[in-house]
Amino acid sequence: MAYRKLGRDNKHRRSMLATQTKQVIMNESIKTTETRAKETRKFVDKMITYGKKGDLVSRRKALAFLHNDKEVVNKLFNDLAKRYENRNGGYTQILKLGERRGDDSMMVILKLVDEESKTEVKAAKKEEAPKKVEAKEEKKADTKKEAKKDVKKETK
Repeated sequence: MAYRKLGRDNKHRRSMLATQTKQVIMNESIKTTETRAKETRKFVDKMITYGKKGDLVSRRKALAFLHNDKEVVNKLFNDLAKRYENRNGGYTQILKLGERRGDDSMMVILKLVDEESKTEVKAAKKEEAPKKVEAKEEKKADTKKEAKKDVKKETK
């Protein structure tokens, strides 16, 4: 089967997933069980893809799925579409929290990926990379000097 049933009938499951999708879009993270998060992630990614397309058909599909919540759809098409315009999928991430007391369900945080922070981290890594190379070269030069000193001491 292509989807998880989550112990609910079709209407209840679809409504629950639409509500969780709205909450992820508005709050940019939610705390839920692992199976619900994995299923919700599919719909969040689909809605952001609709937002990136930006045409009328995509807006109507998003409105239909998100229970005609215009505030959520506006945030989706105006803010999130711009944030993820250079990203091809993978708009969400799941962070495991541990098991819930009572039923031992794995609890997770489903959150939107921060595009700006990832680019900053990549830029910082690129800046640090030459420093590491320079440090290695200095170590090599120091070891060569020490080796020469040792050779000179041995010859004396």
